Amino acid sequence: MSPAEKVNRYNELSQKYGDPWIWGIYIMLLLISIVESYSASSREIATQGIYMPIIKQCVFLGIGLACVLLLQRVDYNKPSFLYAMVPGLAMFTVVTLVYVMFFGQTINGARRAMTLIPGLLTLQPAELAKLSIVTLLSYIFAKSQKNHDISNAGMIVAACAVALYGALMIQSGLTNTLLLISISGSMLLIGGAKLKKIGILMVFFGIMFGVFFIIKSSNDKKDEVLSEMQSNSSLDGVVVVEEPAAGADDNHNRLRSGTWKNRVNEWLHRDSLVYRPITTKNQQEMFSRMAQAHGGLIGVGVGKSRECSRLPLAFSDYIYSIIVEELGFFLGGLLVLLLYLSLLGRAAMIVRRSKRVLPSLLVIGMASFITFQALFHMAINVGVFPVSGQPLPLISKGGTSIIVISIAFGVMLSVSRTIANYGNKKNNKAEEALVIEGLDAENPTEIPPKNVWK
Repeated sequence: MSPAEKVNRYNELSQKYGDPWIWGIYIMLLLISIVESYSASSREIATQGIYMPIIKQCVFLGIGLACVLLLQRVDYNKPSFLYAMVPGLAMFTVVTLVYVMFFGQTINGARRAMTLIPGLLTLQPAELAKLSIVTLLSYIFAKSQKNHDISNAGMIVAACAVALYGALMIQSGLTNTLLLISISGSMLLIGGAKLKKIGILMVFFGIMFGVFFIIKSSNDKKDEVLSEMQSNSSLDGVVVVEEPAAGADDNHNRLRSGTWKNRVNEWLHRDSLVYRPITTKNQQEMFSRMAQAHGGLIGVGVGKSRECSRLPLAFSDYIYSIIVEELGFFLGGLLVLLLYLSLLGRAAMIVRRSKRVLPSLLVIGMASFITFQALFHMAINVGVFPVSGQPLPLISKGGTSIIVISIAFGVMLSVSRTIANYGNKKNNKAEEALVIEGLDAENPTEIPPKNVWK
């Protein structure tokens, strides 16, 4: 097949199904997920049976694949699609985040989930929030474009949206809030915001987070002192231990600033792990490093992990360590890293060929969301970041995460398919289609297309 024929074939596939590179990355992640999530589920096998963990994972992956197939055929230009993905998703996310803050299910010391079907299905709104903030900021930045820049009003509205989501998400983990800020920063760059505005916004968020953390730490200390005084109070030589007020323990778990400080201090002042005893507090960190050291460069083989039975949450928050142990640094760790980085790179190429800022922000926002979450997960596993829970996109177990990531892939494929049709004479109306009045702003990063899909 000649080079010209390859380009034509590539264009045909892109116009019909969306970008083939994104499809390839998605399918590769699906295959890795099926193999490694089952391999890392030895603890679940002991309680649920040998087949139930892989059945659950395949069910959620199947639902995710159905979402991708459906969304890649939907034209993102349709107002009904935007209404569902922007205000509809935002309102649902805020309501569920507020509900979980007060009535949610406690997972690993914090309220993170709400039960939809007892024993079968739970929802983690923090995962929805990452998807929602991308669509919401895409709309805000596209609506507030002014001379290839984002207006001051648009920056203020975006800052308020990020602050609201961050305040509601901070209960489910500090890394979720940091991830939210990272996604927002990447979208600001693509949206054409001046570096000065981005800097001011980042400083504002830093100050707000610092003030919030100081106030929360002060309140936690007062609660600890009061609790100690109550526990030490006595009457006629009989120690009186008062029952905690309803919700007191919940309030302590809700934001867990003490846990954050302990983890950060442990990370900043850690000595060599070789000389540390394994305790309940550091077992995740210790066993994850032992798994990676055991795997070395070439790995011990699929299904031959030694640490998956000892490492807590090996099938979710620490699945990258199991991948490195079984497949090694080169075939496992490096390959997975390159898959996520390739997704971000491919999204950047699509953005450069987009004529409008809205699809550009949707693509780069979704890719940034997936890639940054993967990088956070890997950084935690290898010790670059302090210990915290963050699933590896599409590979870790977790129904909400898998479905949300699949929706993100579906949106990227939808946008890439529409952009690929821009150069197709049979579908030349796609380029002229306006979503809603005010959303036709030009992409400030566009370059002239030449062999766009080569």
